[in-house]
Amino acid sequence: MKTKNLIAKRLRREKATRRKNINQQAKKHTNNLVENKPDEYVLPSGFDEDVLKEAQRLSQDSIHSEILRRRDMRDTLTFTIDPNEAKDFDDALSFRILDTGNYQIGIHIADVTHYVQEQTALDDAAYQRGTSVYLVDRVIPMLPEQLSNELCSLRPNEDKLCMSVMVEMDQNAKVIRHKICRTIICSNYRLTYRQAQDLLDNIEAKGENEALKQALTILNNLAQQLRANRFRQGAINFETPEVHFRLDEHGNPTDIIFHNSLDTNHLIEEFMLLANRIVATEIGRKKKETDTTTKEPTKPFVYRVHDNPDPEKIGRLSTFIKRFGLHLKTSSNSKTTHKHINNLLSDCQGKACQSLVETLTIRSMAKAVYSTDNIGHYGLAFPYYTHFTSPIRRYPDMMVHRLVSRYLLQSKALCRHEKEELEEACVHCSECELAAQMAERDSIKEMHAKWISQHLGEEFDAIISGVTEFGLFVQLTDTMTEGLVPIRTIERNDYMQFDEENYCLIAARSRKTYTLSDPVRVKVTKVDIERKLIDFVLVE
Repeated sequence: MKTKNLIAKRLRREKATRRKNINQQAKKHTNNLVENKPDEYVLPSGFDEDVLKEAQRLSQDSIHSEILRRRDMRDTLTFTIDPNEAKDFDDALSFRILDTGNYQIGIHIADVTHYVQEQTALDDAAYQRGTSVYLVDRVIPMLPEQLSNELCSLRPNEDKLCMSVMVEMDQNAKVIRHKICRTIICSNYRLTYRQAQDLLDNIEAKGENEALKQALTILNNLAQQLRANRFRQGAINFETPEVHFRLDEHGNPTDIIFHNSLDTNHLIEEFMLLANRIVATEIGRKKKETDTTTKEPTKPFVYRVHDNPDPEKIGRLSTFIKRFGLHLKTSSNSKTTHKHINNLLSDCQGKACQSLVETLTIRSMAKAVYSTDNIGHYGLAFPYYTHFTSPIRRYPDMMVHRLVSRYLLQSKALCRHEKEELEEACVHCSECELAAQMAERDSIKEMHAKWISQHLGEEFDAIISGVTEFGLFVQLTDTMTEGLVPIRTIERNDYMQFDEENYCLIAARSRKTYTLSDPVRVKVTKVDIERKLIDFVLVE
């Protein structure tokens, strides 16, 4: 017995040392990621040889030994819906109508952790990266392509292992019962959002497409009800068009377009939100697992949390938007504040100040992060929420899969040192996410600069998006390309005064005022692609 205890202690020490080393490497990686060098962010260019060798050794053959251990869903209508360019399909939906008239919906997520085991080079590499990074012209994956695009990807007509949330739902989108389980699936269709939307809108779908169209129609109806319920419960409706760049064969932008969400985008979004919420609630709300002495859950978990907004920031936002004829009531009641924020976002639709107000509203919100301390998700109005549905591209989702497996399928608790490691991992993953977002935003800025460099000397309509003591930031109306009008070029024969309180520049003699959201006409004068800077001048 004594020997066993000594061995256990030694193994714990070795694991702790290994995790400490990984955390140090990961911290270095994150610091590199956010280091803004003149050319680009320092992003990983590839995987180490030992990582690739591990990936190559993994085989589809292991599926056969898993069939009897899992719920077999291969005979149920199943499909994926993803962007046109996607290769890593980490979620699928299955659908069938039960004898009761209710619907059985399977939300199937790639079982990445079946292949990526802890304390392996693959897992260490995924942990260090924390997330995939989606740049305009390329993707920096969290996992090698052998896993992300092949072995784990839920490609059509291939048997795949999944962690699934099986939901029985009535016609009013009420969840009757649910079950989290391991499954094996075989997707029947790989659809893009556009293809799914066209099928949904096609009244005359026949043959094998008829069953798929019926499933999409019912699921879309349920998703719309889920979405409406979320907003009634206080979720905030942040929905802005996504910017996309058409690139030529050399990776240079030829056009800038915006994609508005389709019904099929909302369909997938709602069922992914549902799965994430069910998983978090299943773990977090187990009263019988509560320590009566500390009143704290004995099942530490990875939650996706979003704190209430800072009342001071909301107050400043309320004061600021009055200049646009908009109003935001403030309240100590969070649900009331939810309602007023949604009313504000609705009121500014179609106005010149829309983009600016939406940006400022988002900035007044807290940043969503990963944490073992569940405080709920303000923006979604969920008391329990996690990230479960994207383990191919997010390491927190892999952590959640392992915890779900441990708690629900193996009934194992975490040790004290494991709880500490979990919180450290949450902090690290939040940092990686922030770094990735910075890199992605910078990638978009670079493409904007490349595109506008082809239009030197041309004029565009814009609005003033920012006012500083050194000039005006303007955003082009059609492309949302942003640049600076230097103060030295404004009213050259006058002296410009910066009114910080009212966010405006005022000409001392003429008293002409330039303020936020004012429409202006600008001409492109200078572009620095490396620094991602664009200069304009005002056109009278």
